[in-house]
Amino acid sequence: MSLQGGRIYHMKFFVPAIVLLVLVAGVLFLGVGNVVSLDPFRAISMPPAPEASTTPEFVPTSGEVSQRVEVTSDDGKPAASTEICIPADSQNFECYEKHYILLVKEKGIAAAFNDLKARYPKNSYIVAQCHPLTHVIGRESALKFENVSDAYAEGDSFCWSGYYHGVLETFLSEVGRENLVAEINNICAGIEGKKRYSFDYYNCVHGLGHGLMAITETELFQSLDYCDLLRGDWEQRSCASGVFMENVIVDNLNHFTKYLKPEEPLYPCTASPEKHKETCYLMQTSYILKMNNGDFADTFAWCRKVEGAYRATCFQSLGRDASGRTSSDVAASKRLCLLGADHFERSNCVVGAVKDFISYFHSDREAEQFCAALEEPELIEICRSTKISYYAQF
Repeated sequence: MSLQGGRIYHMKFFVPAIVLLVLVAGVLFLGVGNVVSLDPFRAISMPPAPEASTTPEFVPTSGEVSQRVEVTSDDGKPAASTEICIPADSQNFECYEKHYILLVKEKGIAAAFNDLKARYPKNSYIVAQCHPLTHVIGRESALKFENVSDAYAEGDSFCWSGYYHGVLETFLSEVGRENLVAEINNICAGIEGKKRYSFDYYNCVHGLGHGLMAITETELFQSLDYCDLLRGDWEQRSCASGVFMENVIVDNLNHFTKYLKPEEPLYPCTASPEKHKETCYLMQTSYILKMNNGDFADTFAWCRKVEGAYRATCFQSLGRDASGRTSSDVAASKRLCLLGADHFERSNCVVGAVKDFISYFHSDREAEQFCAALEEPELIEICRSTKISYYAQF
């Protein structure tokens, strides 16, 4: 444990989960042509609908498309011109972690993000680790602030808002487990847009889930119990999404969990409280794909075994992964979703994929390209209606 900037920082709780990088030349997924996955395991969640709905919640992914990134430093010169973490440390997360912690300390939050965005197009390891690295920036940045709202005001949503999740990890460590029951409803109370369920508010409550897994040392069901102390069903489900995400991103290198079982790929969803099953199943396909080396046909088969009420959710989760594992490539995502055995499976996969396109790009332009690439009129209609309703949330 160390004391920095007046805040207690429990270092052992906040070692980031390293996402395994898989680079495969040739056929990566059965029957889908040549697909290279730079970021094969980038699941992250999005807010549930504010009001009860029969439509499953959705968990899109993290990451950005490298071609979009064009960054300069504060003085207008190209950023990140020097090499870091080479050659032996090019796949060493701790090296990058130290680099961004130092940048935050010495040059500030904006400089750290400028550096990350500039390196992103050139470094495949940073592509795969972008979300965990923004957690690092958020955790370190939080030490500079007295409250979550001020830390969020200086944030950046690059790589699916990992900064905001990292901020929550630091603030939750300061609260301490002994004070959680009394304080958990106060941590996100000051976030702008709480009443309208803003994206910042969601990131705060979702980030609580990540922090709870850290402070309980990855005790999933205890973390869910803490989530249930939050006032409001939306808040409880959003918190649970952070818990399940933290569980799924285990790498068994520096981030462990006992709540994943290779011999039972649908666990812990099968053992989760009924109110949190849907949120769990929105994560679980990413774990299954990790276990079966990206075999989408096999993962479709596992989704068929899910309880009937959550089967659509599982296929939507698989759609998210179709987009996520292909860095939102239109043709590759389409081919993966068409592996579904029938219209129900394919249409739910399309719903998940188009939502991820929107989340990935923060735009509906690329999502429309995906919809236009589909050939079945019913799939096109479902894709476009989902695009319109989902993009309205942004």
